[in-house]
Amino acid sequence: MHLGEDLLTLGILLVVAYVLGRLGKLIGLPSIPIYMIVGLLASPHSGWFPLNFHSADIELIAVFGLILLLFSLGLEFDQEEFFDNAGKLLISGGSYVLINMGLGFAFGMMVGWGTREALVIAGMTGTSSSAIITKLLIELRRLANKETPMILGVTVVGDIFIAIYLAIVSVVLSGKTEVWPIVLQLGIAFLFLIVMFSLARWGGKVVSRLVRTKDDELFTILFFGLAVLFAGIGEIIGVTDAIGAFLIGVVLGASSYRAKIERVAVPLRDVFGAFFFLNFGLALNVAEFGSVILVVLIAVVMTFVLNLASGMLLARLNQMGVVEGMNAAGILVNRGEFTLILATLSVGAGLDHRLQPFAGLYVLTMAILGPLFASRSERIGAALTGGRKKNRRPPTPRDRMQAEEIALVEAATAKPASHPPESVEREAQETGDPMIDFITEHRPPQKKRQDDRTEDYS
Repeated sequence: MHLGEDLLTLGILLVVAYVLGRLGKLIGLPSIPIYMIVGLLASPHSGWFPLNFHSADIELIAVFGLILLLFSLGLEFDQEEFFDNAGKLLISGGSYVLINMGLGFAFGMMVGWGTREALVIAGMTGTSSSAIITKLLIELRRLANKETPMILGVTVVGDIFIAIYLAIVSVVLSGKTEVWPIVLQLGIAFLFLIVMFSLARWGGKVVSRLVRTKDDELFTILFFGLAVLFAGIGEIIGVTDAIGAFLIGVVLGASSYRAKIERVAVPLRDVFGAFFFLNFGLALNVAEFGSVILVVLIAVVMTFVLNLASGMLLARLNQMGVVEGMNAAGILVNRGEFTLILATLSVGAGLDHRLQPFAGLYVLTMAILGPLFASRSERIGAALTGGRKKNRRPPTPRDRMQAEEIALVEAATAKPASHPPESVEREAQETGDPMIDFITEHRPPQKKRQDDRTEDYS
C-alpha cells in the first residue's frame, strides 16, 4: 500500500484550507464554505488541482465528521433551558420552524423534482446552522444582547425538530410504499427518540456513573466509541447514523461529564468536520451548477425574506423592537452543515441528482451572504428606527455566577474577628445558592469585640 501521494495531496489541501480560512476571517466568513471551496478546487470534476484526489479516499473519515457534528449538536442541547421555558420556546421556535419549513416545502413542490425531494428541500432551506449561529454570536459579541436568549431558544427547538424530522425523512427516503412497514419503521424511530430523551432527562446520574474514569485517553475512546456505536444503531434500525449520534450526544450532555466531553470533542469535531465539508466539495461538479443556479437564487431570496419576517415576528412575540428582530433574522438566516447532511442522505437514497449541486451552491451562497448580513444587521435595524441605538440587556450585578465570585472574595478577605457580612447572608437567602450557603455556614468561628457592635455591614 503506497499512500505517499494521497498523504501529500491531503496535506496540501489542509494547508490551502488554512490559508483561505485566514483570508476568510478578514471578511467574517465561517469555515464551512472555505472547506467546501477547497474540496471543489481539488474535485476530479474540475481538473484545477494538479494531484488526483477522489471523495472515496476520505469517505470513512468524512462519516466520522458527520457523526461528530451531530454528536456535538446533541451535546450542546440545553434540556434544562427547554423544559424550564417550554411554553415560550415552543411558541417562538415552533413559529420559526412552521414558517420556514412550510413555505420551504411549498417551494420544493414548485421546483417540480418530486415530493420526496420537496421534503428534503424544505429541510435544507428551513433549518439554521447551529455551528454558524454559535460562532457568530461569539465573534460579533452579542451574547449579552436582549435577543440572544430568544435566538438560542429557537435553536434549541430547532434541534428537537431536527431529531423528529430526520426520523421521518429516513422513512420517506427508504422508498417503502406499503402502509404497515412505514408505520412500523416510524414507530421504531419515535420509540428510539422517546427512550433516548427520557434517559437524558432522568438518567443523568446513572450515565455519569457508567462513563466515569480518570484516564483522559480511555475517556476519549469511550465517548467516541459510543458516538460511532449509536450512529451504527441508528443506521441499522432505520433512523440514520446522524440521529443516532445526535441522541447519544443528548444523553451524554445530561451527565456530569458534559464539560469534559466538550473539551475533547470540539477539537475532534473541527478536524473530522473539516473532512466532511471537504469531502462534500470533492463530490461537487461546477458544470452542474448551471442547471440549478436559478432555483438556488430563488431559494436564497426566499430564505432571506422568510427570515426577515420570522425575525420580526419573534421580536414581537417576545416584546422586542425592530433592531432585535433584525439581529435575530441576521443570525438565524445562516444555513450550513444540516443542509449538506440532507444532501448526503438524499444521494444515498437515489433521489434527484440535482439535489447535491443545489445544496452545495445554496450553502456556499448562504454561508457567505449570511454572516455578512449578520455583521451589519445592527446598523440596518438602527437605520430603520431612525438611528436609535440598540439596547443591551441591563447587567445584573448579583446574578448567580457573580454572587459566587463576590462571596468567595469576601470570605477570603474577611477578618476572623468580624461579623459575617450581611450582604452575603442576604444574597444566600435571596438566591438559595449552595456555594454561598457553604461559605457563610463554614466560615471560622468569630469572636465578638466591643468595638464591633457599632459597625455597619449593610
